[in-house]
Amino acid sequence: MAEYLEVTDSRSGKSYKIPIEGDYIRAADIGRIGAPEGRDEAALKAARPLHILDNGYQHTACMESSITHIDGLRGTIRYREFPIESVFHDYVYEDVMHLIIWGSIPTQQQKDQVRETMYKAMIPSQSVKDVISSFPRDAETFPMILAGMSAFAANDSVICKTRHQQSAMFHGHLDVADEALARTIAYLASTISLVYAHKNEKEWHAPEPTKSLLGNLLQMMGIDNPEVERCLAKLWILYADHEMTNSTAAVLHAGSTLIDPVSAVTAGIICGYGPLHGGAIDLAYEAFRQIGTPERVPGFIERIKSKGGRLFGYGHRVYKTRDPRVTLIEQLLEEHREAVEANPLLRVAMAIDKYASQDSYFTERGLKANADLMGCFLYTAMGFDTDMIIAITILSRTPGALAHWRESLTQPVKLWRPGQKYVKPLAN
Repeated sequence: MAEYLEVTDSRSGKSYKIPIEGDYIRAADIGRIGAPEGRDEAALKAARPLHILDNGYQHTACMESSITHIDGLRGTIRYREFPIESVFHDYVYEDVMHLIIWGSIPTQQQKDQVRETMYKAMIPSQSVKDVISSFPRDAETFPMILAGMSAFAANDSVICKTRHQQSAMFHGHLDVADEALARTIAYLASTISLVYAHKNEKEWHAPEPTKSLLGNLLQMMGIDNPEVERCLAKLWILYADHEMTNSTAAVLHAGSTLIDPVSAVTAGIICGYGPLHGGAIDLAYEAFRQIGTPERVPGFIERIKSKGGRLFGYGHRVYKTRDPRVTLIEQLLEEHREAVEANPLLRVAMAIDKYASQDSYFTERGLKANADLMGCFLYTAMGFDTDMIIAITILSRTPGALAHWRESLTQPVKLWRPGQKYVKPLAN
């Protein structure tokens, strides 16, 4: 039996049936309420069609997708119908990246093809190197990444051509899109490694055609530690995709203009660094440094409770129960307990987490360290600089965002153009 809402418009007395499809209703069906019934001028003037106002898109879905499903009430995540726990235990990031983008666990031949494409794209031209090296070594990582990605895009003839032809470059042309998608991921990995090398006065190392995305990132950064690669190959699975995040929506918003994937990903990177998104990690670490020692944590927490500050990295608006990724991150933290406990910043972080988990102010509000923050503890334990954590995390998220971009290329073209509710300005 079909499910529907029966709505009566009190303004006109008319009733409407709004179909319910999998716990969703379509905005277009709401738009029928009060819409003009004729084309004559009188009908148009009398019409009062309804619109949906949803500040921040808290109750609105903007896409239909088959990539990732999150059930925040039950605390589950599935990638292409695979429970996140199973892919975490049975595969490594390279497998999951392919699953999310192309819909299946890859064969070795498929892995090799992607590796070869990315390897070629990772080798920077001199102009890209010059752009990165022109920054002061103590410059912010964020603008350096934007500049590096722009330099890579300027050297990509397909990316540049996107804006100079009337027909769509990528929409409906998945073969072209797949090549550009892989190059975009490679450009970001290479940019991050160049930024790391420049800021730390280290030698940049050329990638190798037989290594994975993660393997070549570490190779280019000069990090030769199999334990680091093993840990990140699992941690990155947990960040591979997270449905319609703010930054993924930014990628799709830009992508709806039929722009290239480098530009679309750059829009996502900009959002990823915002203080209410990935940038919250930097603010959390700044708080850890200000606190200094575990003994000062109780006073800090009490100031938070009295509205004297904000505890960044705690809480998540999607989950009403435990985020399943946290349990898996805790397993990784336990494997690296010695390194975690040896780090002064992480001793403060763990003291905050322990205090908050026992304080009614936090427990009653369901405020716990979220998976994004907890995963960063592993980067710190393995010696990564704080200012590189967001950059590397964004790289682990980028294939997921591009999976959504690729999926959009198979759907009808629709330029994203949200509406607004006009309100009269206040009198001066």
